[in-house]
Amino acid sequence: MWSHIVPISSLLGGVALLLLGNGLLNTLLTLRGVAEGYSTGMLGLIMSGYFVGFLLGTWLAIPLVRRVGHIRAFAFCAALAAITALLHVLIVNPWVWLGLRVLYGLALVSLYMVIESWLNAQAPNDKRGQIFAVYMAVNLGALAAAQQLLGLAQPTDFILFVLAAMLISAALMPITLTRQAQPSLPETLHTNLRQLAGVAPLALVAAGLSGLALGAFWGMAPVYANLLGFDASGVGLLMSSTILGGALLQWPIGHYSDSHDRRLVLLWVVMLAVLVAALMSLLPAGNLLLGLIFVWGGLAFAIYPIAVAQLIDQLHSDEILAGSSGLLMVNGIGSVCGPMLAGILMQQLGAQALPLYFAAVLGLLAAYTFYRLRHVSDLVSEPHGHFMPMLRTSHTVLELMPDAPPIEHSDNHEQAPPSSL
Repeated sequence: MWSHIVPISSLLGGVALLLLGNGLLNTLLTLRGVAEGYSTGMLGLIMSGYFVGFLLGTWLAIPLVRRVGHIRAFAFCAALAAITALLHVLIVNPWVWLGLRVLYGLALVSLYMVIESWLNAQAPNDKRGQIFAVYMAVNLGALAAAQQLLGLAQPTDFILFVLAAMLISAALMPITLTRQAQPSLPETLHTNLRQLAGVAPLALVAAGLSGLALGAFWGMAPVYANLLGFDASGVGLLMSSTILGGALLQWPIGHYSDSHDRRLVLLWVVMLAVLVAALMSLLPAGNLLLGLIFVWGGLAFAIYPIAVAQLIDQLHSDEILAGSSGLLMVNGIGSVCGPMLAGILMQQLGAQALPLYFAAVLGLLAAYTFYRLRHVSDLVSEPHGHFMPMLRTSHTVLELMPDAPPIEHSDNHEQAPPSSL
């Protein structure tokens, strides 16, 4: 295994530095927005801007990489992301921040796409699952570690913004120094969401509602923690606890789901997440709340990968990449709406509206999952899919999933293998 990790260590180092800067900036902006007196509704809108840019970048990144190559595209987007991070502290205006978040999201998904397409090209077919797992572990570890940097200075200072920009810029060094050959990108896979909804409606609904819940978490959880009375270090601890819960509890949940009815596993996971969120709404700041949000993170972060595995269970191998890309799109749309909806509710009802929002959104998913279990028998293809702990990044990472068939990376712009989806 290590013989395959060493050649891609520069790519993993680059993504670790990038996610340290990104994780710090995302939480820092909400804390600075609270300090500036922005309403929770406005903060929700600002945080949604990031996911809007992320969705736009999904379509714009591939033409950029094809035009200038991987390294120059990475350098361009890393510079754009670092400049955007610094502009937040130079121009403190909520509407300017909204535009900057869109721009930043566009740059970040392009950076993800460069690294992930490179990893795809370097990963042997029989090692894709292991490299995928290592890559996701680096992602989650860097995001969790980034939260601890919040204690180095006050959100009202410029220091943390500079640090975030430095970390994003530092991601350039291992990427530009690599001697790995630059790969080419495959054609974009086209997904018919209507057909996908007919084949795997539960997976599609789970992906969308997961986006609504976790988009609100990434955007509004720092505001929630701040309103409860946590200081900057406490906010970082709450965010880290949730991320670490998501990293650690996904493994046993996923292993169990591979050998049982995945719909039933999804139902129990979602119901427990609803219960934990409801309990969180009753608690003040403290260790008990941190413990509960650790558990909630483990449950909530498992929903999207369960949805992907459920989708794979119901598709033929040549449909997996297009179908998974469709789930990613629906999850991204949910992520756009999540911070806005949660921000509006928090503006009306206060901090405890966020866990209640989690409970309501996931309660809808529990009800739909229960309906599917009672009234619909899903057709399952053979062999079954495998659960892989994952975060939503770019659609390029889907090629690394062990169940997905490898697709050719060529420079002749030929169409990817056809799919009924």
